[in-house]
Amino acid sequence: MSLFRKLVGAANAALLLLKRGRRVDPGSGPVRVNLGSGLAVAPGWINVDASLSALLAGAPGPIQSLAWRASGASRYYGREAYRAILRGHRFVHHDLLAGIPFPDGSADVVFSGHFIEHIDRDAARRLLREVFRVLKPGGLLRVDTPDVAYAVGLYAKGERDRMLADYFFVEDEGNPFSRHRCLYDYDLLQSMLQEAGFREVVRRSFRVGRTPDLDRLEIQAPESLHVECRKPFSSPAS
Repeated sequence: MSLFRKLVGAANAALLLLKRGRRVDPGSGPVRVNLGSGLAVAPGWINVDASLSALLAGAPGPIQSLAWRASGASRYYGREAYRAILRGHRFVHHDLLAGIPFPDGSADVVFSGHFIEHIDRDAARRLLREVFRVLKPGGLLRVDTPDVAYAVGLYAKGERDRMLADYFFVEDEGNPFSRHRCLYDYDLLQSMLQEAGFREVVRRSFRVGRTPDLDRLEIQAPESLHVECRKPFSSPAS
């Protein structure tokens, strides 16, 4: 990694630290939140991400062009396509390890696509509790993550190298967050969601379910684990 990218990363980390503990007004109307969005976004969603791209979403065009190179987005997007994503969508620059920066009961839908595998299990449990906090009663959560049961199946079929490369030794020198820290099967994720307070936990197929805009949000492998659940309308004690 170049010295420039290291300096940019250090500056980004410092700004994220300063923003811990803040609250952001999600606005009126249906509130749809995309956690750890990267650049997989859809119109009308609030995209929460710790990336340089999220930080500079409202910056002038020349600054965004620098971010296009420094963030590594140039490997996947043309410059103008990248800038159009930043200009056309709402981003909140925030470290999700510090919680979700929205008030209690403020979100209608939360989506998280291929994020929780990049944090440790205790952090994932805290994040799910935070999602429960910010959702309105009856609110919907959808979580996508690599399916460790599918990975084990690859090994059983003799596809060891693919399993190791795609699931266990995912490394990207330009993105230190790329490494997988924890993997889940349905039973484990279901248990964690129920522990956080969610009900109606259901396994879904790729781009199938109650969550809006899955054709835009779900860009990862169809064989991933897709799970939807709801925050109850009332607590059992009420």
